[in-house]
Amino acid sequence: MINYETFTLTNGLKVIVHQDKNIPKVVFNILYRVGSKDEESSRTGFAHLFEHLMFRGSKNIPKYDTPLQRVGGQNNAFTSADVTNYYLNLPANQLETAFWLESDRMLELGLTEEKLETEKEVVINEYKQRYLNQPYGDAQLRMREMAFKVHPYRWTPIGQKMSHIAQATMEDVKDFFYGYYAPNNATLVVAGDVEMDQVHRLTEKWFGPIPNRTLKKHPIDQEPAQEAARQDTCHGPVPHPAVYKMYHIPAHTDPHYYTFEIIAALLASGTNSRLYQKLVKQQKVAMSVSAFSWQLHDPGVMSIDGHVAEGHSIAAYETAVQETLNELQNTTEADLQRMKNKLEAGHVMEQTSLFQKALNLAFSDTLGDVRLANEVVNRFHNVTLNQVKEAAATYFVPNNASTLYYLPEQRQSLNV
Repeated sequence: MINYETFTLTNGLKVIVHQDKNIPKVVFNILYRVGSKDEESSRTGFAHLFEHLMFRGSKNIPKYDTPLQRVGGQNNAFTSADVTNYYLNLPANQLETAFWLESDRMLELGLTEEKLETEKEVVINEYKQRYLNQPYGDAQLRMREMAFKVHPYRWTPIGQKMSHIAQATMEDVKDFFYGYYAPNNATLVVAGDVEMDQVHRLTEKWFGPIPNRTLKKHPIDQEPAQEAARQDTCHGPVPHPAVYKMYHIPAHTDPHYYTFEIIAALLASGTNSRLYQKLVKQQKVAMSVSAFSWQLHDPGVMSIDGHVAEGHSIAAYETAVQETLNELQNTTEADLQRMKNKLEAGHVMEQTSLFQKALNLAFSDTLGDVRLANEVVNRFHNVTLNQVKEAAATYFVPNNASTLYYLPEQRQSLNV
């Protein structure tokens, strides 16, 4: 159970305070409700670009990292399809340094053409390294575009095309900043050796004067139900064939979402999981296989990815995957309880991390209710055996699947 208190400034900034006096440190986590799904289809990658630009100095602080390092602090950030998150770890007696740094870059970035061009080049190189210059790197790019035809989940947080970043202007960047980086579009979590009165005072002092802004939020086209199987084949300099599958599933905000977390655990959580036992250990048709549900705010996907073993056909691999999915109908109450216990243990262990508690509070708030941070275990335990079987029968069908066959360059056919 995570204890917390909340308050909201008049400019719309939501603040959550979690007190933990076990060690004299604090986590300062600020989450902005902007991710790649908020981008225009002709201007993708901006949310991720801003993750870089936010560390290039603000209006009154030319070097973000220097004052933080002087007080023994660390920082990092990440961008997802739904949110952008920034977090700092620092000694509790240096808490005000975090307020000073984060409020100044929310107020106004110290953007210059030189900084923009430098970070554009960094992001473009990251895109090349992550997606173009490593084996199977572009698989996720291809899969997203196959699984999503309307929703902006069809591109990755780093962007759909490098040209979108290369062509970004200062005007584009400022428009994006003032449209999303605002107190009324953020949740701040302060966790650790702090007092509520102290956090309230510092929040009013540093964030209170920042005006709220007119947000650029726009309606997002919702993905229609997939009615037919989708398939694609590509070739690349890869050592073995790989098969990537995506199945549409409910949004993270849907109570039934947790059924798919349990299914993913049944299928691919450790060497005793069903996919590993059947595909890798028994039939030896795969060298590796994984399954995971994407934690997306809107209806998303569950992935099953695997590398086909030498000497075995793709058809044999796919047959084994489908057989394993069908065998979810044989799940017992004992099987289900084991997975619930395993997920609960993982969640409880996760809560020993001060950062993870802060992140869970912030993320739950963006899902619509901060109380969800304390309801995860109950949601797992509320999943019934019938729900698991019904979800498997309803969602893991060919018409709901998008499949990418990634073949070595010398292998021109799926039937070889």
